[in-house]
Amino acid sequence: MSEFIRADGVHKSFRIDGGTVEVLKGVDLSIEKGEFIAIVGPSGAGKSTFLHLLGALDRPTAGEIFYENAGLGQMDDRRLAGFRNRTVGFIFQFHHLLPEFTALENVMMPLLVARRNRPQAREVAASLLRDVGLESRLSHRPSELSGGEQQRVAIARALGVDPKVVLADEPTGNLDTKTGDATFELLQWLNRERGLTFVMVTHNEKLAHRSDRIVTILDGRIAEKA
Repeated sequence: MSEFIRADGVHKSFRIDGGTVEVLKGVDLSIEKGEFIAIVGPSGAGKSTFLHLLGALDRPTAGEIFYENAGLGQMDDRRLAGFRNRTVGFIFQFHHLLPEFTALENVMMPLLVARRNRPQAREVAASLLRDVGLESRLSHRPSELSGGEQQRVAIARALGVDPKVVLADEPTGNLDTKTGDATFELLQWLNRERGLTFVMVTHNEKLAHRSDRIVTILDGRIAEKA
């Protein structure tokens, strides 16, 4: 494996109630292509903030994030949005599916935004839903799916633009233990089969220990890399 993502001295501060809160205080981390990394730590430690910076949803206050030695800080907002849409897939604790659309239509949505034609978007979306075991649920709306099935739709949606890295923020946090384990096994399968890089924030120590590497963030700094 080779280095894919690198965070160099990353700081992030927010203005709150007239003051400044420093959430990240100089994070250095190297992530290899194809790795499955779990980021753990207490609530408020800066885990999700760091994930958002890795995904170019926000910019660091100081420091830099590199993808294959290209610094994100050198990109203007338009280029950064294009990079994010081509490179990064996001999975969140709450799936944020559009309730009025079917599973197939929810997965098609980012493909249509990326200007794929409708027949091609439909074909890709159906294939992804088959990959996550939902071939018989294409026409079901979110209200007709279980929590685990909804999260699988969200996973398929994240893969629609063929990302190089998937950033998952508590992807099993809203699921029962059995469903959460099954969802995590699906992510591991996608990691192996597609060679995707995964960075997952989790409070689940059991699942974290099944990843390739655990990174612990405490008080805005990396405290441990196991």
